[in-house]
Amino acid sequence: MAEKDLDTRFKEAVELADAMTQADLPQDVQLRLYAYYKQATSGSPTSTFNPNFDLRNAFKTNAWMQISHLSIEQAKELYIESILSLVKK
Repeated sequence: MAEKDLDTRFKEAVELADAMTQADLPQDVQLRLYAYYKQATSGSPTSTFNPNFDLRNAFKTNAWMQISHLSIEQAKELYIESILSLVKK
């Protein structure tokens, strides 16, 4: 049986994450998952200016910027690993 490609495994991990409730996850885990997802789907952040910028969005952007050195493929792998580790708990 052939191993699934990265995009397929990422899509499956996103589906697993969609079934989770935020209340079940600590905020630091939520931020890490958000950052990996954004890096995996959008690449590195290009601009942080937003006139509606609030504290919540500041934390999210900060988490994303901290991992912006990762490639899209690395971010996908880390997202997948994180989701699978949460599902096993």
